[in-house]
Amino acid sequence: MGTINNLLITTSCLATLFAAPAMAQDVAPAEDNAPAASDAIVVTGSRISRPNLTAAAPITSVTSEAIKLQAAVNIEDVLNRLPQVAPDSQQNYQDSDGRQRIKLRNLGFERTLILVDGKRLGTMNGLDANMIPPTLLQRVDVLTGGASAVYGSDAVAGVVNFVMDRNFEGVRIDGNYNFYAHENKAGIVSQTAAAYGFAKPPLGMAVDGGRSDLSLTVGKKLFDDRLRVQAYVDWRQGALVPNGARETSGCQLLQAVKDGPLTCSVSTYTKLGYISPRSGPNSGSVYVNNPDGSRTFLPYATGYAANPFDGYSFQRRFNRWNAGGFTQFEISEAATVYADGMWFRDKSSNPFPARLYSASVYGLSGFQVKCNNPFLSASQAQIICGSNAGSATAVPVELRYRMSGVPDLEDRYLNEGLRLSGGLRGKFADGWSYDVGGVYARNQQDISWALPNIDRINRALDSVLVNGKPACASGSSDGCVPLDPFSAFSANNNTALYNYLIQGTYGTQTTVNTLINGLATVQGDLGKMGIKSPFAEQGIAIAFSAEYREDRLKSYADANWRSQNGGSDNALSQNVWEGMTEIQAPIVEHKRFAELLQFNGAFRVSKYSTNPDTFSTWKAEAVWSPVKDITFRASINRAQRAPTVVEASQGARTDYGRIAPTAFEDFCAPTAIGTTTNPQTGQQVTIYGAPRASREVCRATGLADNLYGSATLLCPADGCTFRSGGFPVDPETAYTKTFGVVLRPRFLPGLTLSADRYMVDLNDSIGYNDQSYFSTGCLATGNEFFCKMFVRNADGTLSSTPATNPATGYIRQGTTNYYKSKAHGWDFQAQYALGLGTIGRMDFDFGGSLATLLGGQDSPILAKYNCAKGYFGGPCGQLIPKWSHNLRSTYTTSNGVFSASFNWRHTGPLTNVSNSGDPALGWKPGDDRTTFARIPAYDYFDLALTFRVEKSLTFRVTANNLLDKTPPILANSYNYGLSRSNTLSARYDSLGRQVAVGATLNF
Repeated sequence: MGTINNLLITTSCLATLFAAPAMAQDVAPAEDNAPAASDAIVVTGSRISRPNLTAAAPITSVTSEAIKLQAAVNIEDVLNRLPQVAPDSQQNYQDSDGRQRIKLRNLGFERTLILVDGKRLGTMNGLDANMIPPTLLQRVDVLTGGASAVYGSDAVAGVVNFVMDRNFEGVRIDGNYNFYAHENKAGIVSQTAAAYGFAKPPLGMAVDGGRSDLSLTVGKKLFDDRLRVQAYVDWRQGALVPNGARETSGCQLLQAVKDGPLTCSVSTYTKLGYISPRSGPNSGSVYVNNPDGSRTFLPYATGYAANPFDGYSFQRRFNRWNAGGFTQFEISEAATVYADGMWFRDKSSNPFPARLYSASVYGLSGFQVKCNNPFLSASQAQIICGSNAGSATAVPVELRYRMSGVPDLEDRYLNEGLRLSGGLRGKFADGWSYDVGGVYARNQQDISWALPNIDRINRALDSVLVNGKPACASGSSDGCVPLDPFSAFSANNNTALYNYLIQGTYGTQTTVNTLINGLATVQGDLGKMGIKSPFAEQGIAIAFSAEYREDRLKSYADANWRSQNGGSDNALSQNVWEGMTEIQAPIVEHKRFAELLQFNGAFRVSKYSTNPDTFSTWKAEAVWSPVKDITFRASINRAQRAPTVVEASQGARTDYGRIAPTAFEDFCAPTAIGTTTNPQTGQQVTIYGAPRASREVCRATGLADNLYGSATLLCPADGCTFRSGGFPVDPETAYTKTFGVVLRPRFLPGLTLSADRYMVDLNDSIGYNDQSYFSTGCLATGNEFFCKMFVRNADGTLSSTPATNPATGYIRQGTTNYYKSKAHGWDFQAQYALGLGTIGRMDFDFGGSLATLLGGQDSPILAKYNCAKGYFGGPCGQLIPKWSHNLRSTYTTSNGVFSASFNWRHTGPLTNVSNSGDPALGWKPGDDRTTFARIPAYDYFDLALTFRVEKSLTFRVTANNLLDKTPPILANSYNYGLSRSNTLSARYDSLGRQVAVGATLNF
């Protein structure tokens, strides 16, 4: 270990001294080679394409080579490792819908815009980033700062731009297979599970979770490279890893009280059955069937409970196809036609044990069981039926049962998507070009759930003896199989019964999201017209664009789904017209103390169909290089996110109702302080005192002073009125600022260093709040933010008749704009290429992020909170640690035949908010924990070896989490990260060491 430690220390020191942004893309690609007329230079964060553009905002890039070294099957595997991304692994938790979205700065996926070559991937509600083909991916650019002025709504936290390789030529086959090799060791989870008699995962080496990825990519250039065509097809699949396959997830750990005893989640759905009479002398008592087969009951106890999650997915089973192609044809320098097509189909599922569900699931108090049921013994009939035992009387009984030896039930997810993009671009004058195109994207999701048919359950329970054998009283014409719930293990391996109960019961809900996006951009170099600074060589560049977007959402369901889950069909839409202008103005170039001084700016105007107002966004940027070695950069963006089509609909759709008097009473009305008896009538009379609110607070709600304390303000017996919707939801606004420096010292060729300060301040964030949020806030503060939600009648009352669609007389609630979120910190990036002469070269790549403020203020009456010290839980959820980084060191031989790449991933420590000492995070004296209070810093090491056997054939072997580090254990993990596997499964390598082998064959 001493040698390893020395190696790590040496590597770390080298990276710190010589590192730089392998990931940082501060200049546009292709600057070394002048682009052909048909080539479109992709510059993330700008509509202006200049081959020597210097980025004014920090951009992190991940190249295709780095993706291969990680042996990534899905794009999520790559992006989750970036310090700027809040990890979100859709294949590693049970409640996922299977679609991968990206969350920058932990500000939510709805605030991160995903692009393909500068154009939208799809709708915010429906896209799946895993439709991106890694085989034709040139790089991924991550711009962590507002970009709404350039790209439109949703770019509050930043932009992830997938830049495709449109110059590939030839035939390439890529294959990759990875699996987990983790050693299960006995620990706290297995010890706790053993006390419940739960099955133990086998100790020792577990080899499972195989994932395959096979792709074919072809490309061809024709007609003197004027016609370019690339196409791909990709197949991926992943095997199920159940929770029970890992010691760390042998049961779901619970801790009901701070530092209290650990327990496991338990289920009353057991193979012994669960029986509870709902009438008679034993009504409410709970029993299980005696496991000795004697057809007697035993009182239910926790020791008979089952493990509800042992078969759930730790890694989901999935099967995916991606296919598509890109083409462009240069008619002339003035016109190049281009078209893209991308398609995917992904099936995944979450299994759970087959069950005879509780009657309450069907809205019943119990199933009807006849007291002469042939499966009932005399003693069982006596307990259930009492004096009716042996008769044909039917009595209500609660029954539950967990089947085994039959297929699992499943939550099934089918996601399909199609993205078509195309247009025409070219030059039309000296220094001027245009690009007119659009995107059509359609994503469909089918979610299917099953529930045993209630009518068939009742028929299977209604059993009689026919020729001495139990049979369904209704006969077997429909395939009815008699159900025996009164014997342990009776339904095990009974596939015929299972099929009868479940056949045809899968219900499906379908959601279709559609994006129609038209975009026209004209850009020009005004320097060709002599418009430039007298101190600069380049002229002013300018771009204009006009854009139309329409988001549509349709949801519908079949009869089975509606009968099981209710709901109604929806058809929603929202459109926006936008205009944008952008400018880049070099002021000074190649002068003393000003190698470059440049200012950039952009302005966008937007008009949404769901809002009567017009909204604007803008950006201002500056770049100053006093000498070639140093570049200072700064930017400020006013970024906005418009409500999604769902949020806009929630805000607009009007809904009225009553608030129960126990939940709300107008605080400007007199307050009940007691009761007395009317001496004349003998009836109880309420005594009222002064209102709870001050006159000033009531005035802020729109109440006239002369009505303050009036008894007429009391809510009627059926409650005051609330109103949801009927109002536009405004875009939320963020001011994103970045300040940084880039160093490229000439005395160390190949070295680049950058440090950038970022500050994202989000105001008027969009969210849902009920009336209690506003009434409580108004009473406490009198702040207009809360009190304006009171819309009183002329007489001051807050009651109206919902059927009349009133304009006054209610408290407002629903989807609205409310308060603030913040994300501040530092990004550090570095890259160093060190030549080693005849023995090869070393490359060091580093990217780190330091959070200084993560949180905000949820309302004016709540304190500002900051999770940036690495807190989790409470308002912090599973936030980004204070510090995290990636450091990759790669050695390559001089002939390129062999390379070895060593990667160090560091995740800083996390502390439970219970131990924060900060009341703003919900801490109170006495909250400090001694158990599960802190997750230490985690360091993972990855090793990738690449062998080029010959020019056309390359092999790769990769081990991620090389040392097989076990994830941190956390009780109540579902409350923190929607994970039932006792860890934050998206953040940590929760399944252990991952081994991958891959090959690339070129023709």
